[in-house]
Amino acid sequence: MTEQSPELIVSITRYEVSVLPHDDINRRYFTLFVELSRGGWIVHDGHGGYDIDGDWAPGLAVAHKFADYEDALDLAKRLAPNVTVNGHTATDAYRRTQAA
Repeated sequence: MTEQSPELIVSITRYEVSVLPHDDINRRYFTLFVELSRGGWIVHDGHGGYDIDGDWAPGLAVAHKFADYEDALDLAKRLAPNVTVNGHTATDAYRRTQAA
């Protein structure tokens, strides 16, 4: 009798959304994450979460839990260009660091 190996399960549980390319030194500061958590998909920046209207609050407890990742990705895509760090948006950072 041959012992069967269990089936492998591969899951995508986190997406990154940013206007900056992966090799940009500032990308980590201007990236939003869409992540599967208990109860659904949330949008966060690593420090705080976003509610369904796109309002930010510290911590992840306030983050809206979306039933599917597509709705959470839509919110993250809408918010990503305007993620602000020290008064500069992600779009500002893109314009400063990317060649014209």
